[in-house]
Amino acid sequence: MAATTRDSLPNQIIYIRDSSVTNSIRALRIDVHAHYYSDRFIDLIESRGCDCGACVRRDARGPIIDAGPLHAGPLASRFIDLDQRIADMDAQGVDVQALSLTQPMVYWAEENLARELSATFNDDLVAAHERFPDRLVGLAMLPMHHPKSALDELARVKAAPGIRGIYMGTAIGDMDLSHESLLPVFEAIEEAGLPVLLHPLKVLGMTDRLKPYFLANLLGNPFDTAVAAAHLIFGGVLDRFPKLDVVLPHAGGALPFLVGRLQHGWSVRPELKHMERGPEEYLARFYFDTIAHSQSSLQYLIAQVGADRVMLGSDYCFDMGLERPIEVVEAQEQLSDTLRDQILGGTARSLLKL
Repeated sequence: MAATTRDSLPNQIIYIRDSSVTNSIRALRIDVHAHYYSDRFIDLIESRGCDCGACVRRDARGPIIDAGPLHAGPLASRFIDLDQRIADMDAQGVDVQALSLTQPMVYWAEENLARELSATFNDDLVAAHERFPDRLVGLAMLPMHHPKSALDELARVKAAPGIRGIYMGTAIGDMDLSHESLLPVFEAIEEAGLPVLLHPLKVLGMTDRLKPYFLANLLGNPFDTAVAAAHLIFGGVLDRFPKLDVVLPHAGGALPFLVGRLQHGWSVRPELKHMERGPEEYLARFYFDTIAHSQSSLQYLIAQVGADRVMLGSDYCFDMGLERPIEVVEAQEQLSDTLRDQILGGTARSLLKL
């Protein structure tokens, strides 16, 4: 990426010279939803994970991680190999990726192993950033099911090179995000000025009604994102931590399309009388990625929350992701060039402090 800064607008859009097109200037493109597994993280699960219920199988196509109902793999080399990742980013036209773990994360492990797994992955994020400082940043993993260890790991990595946010499941094991034990960690994350980016993990119904037909992903992921957001709203987490930024994956899942139902419930149900404001007002507290798999759905999201709350995402490199994420945004013809550039990178640059 040949990055020659031409202008920095108040909305944090940065323009760079595109080396692939002569005399072309375009906005910096930042992918906030891109997954990464390091060799050391996988090896640590393989050597010690089985005692806690997570095992690694080796396959010619790549390693496979099984942790109870959670399954990852075969993990193709592009999940692990940074050189291949950079080549893929170049082919996509993506300038920067924010690297994140995904299932099984670390919440299945006992405390010492969970902290070691988190530290190993986080150190590998730092190493990836130091190798490609203009291309890769990291979203740190914390052993949230052991809050004291989560606080210790946060203190260790919050200022580490390239760490630009915290990655977290939409639930922590069987705990919802409004669980009281998690509040000190959210407080420390807010004080550190880091955003929280969520991802579905152990989703509702994945072992029964959503088990067939890949429904645990197709339906479970967007449902679970909406459930997590509802707990943050109704459980008072967003009120308690007014400066905490939260990013919802997969275009917010079901939340943007069901927020009217939540709003109506708030107006009539006694279970929600503790809320001074309705759920619709909390949409502005969230950020969203572009992984809607529908141009009309993405257009609806942008119209509902504003282009300044939506950021480029690919879900690299799962088959449920977007192989051409830039084209998805460019196809939103109702957007001005400035708003399109805001989605492609302006908002992410501000949120991740790049």
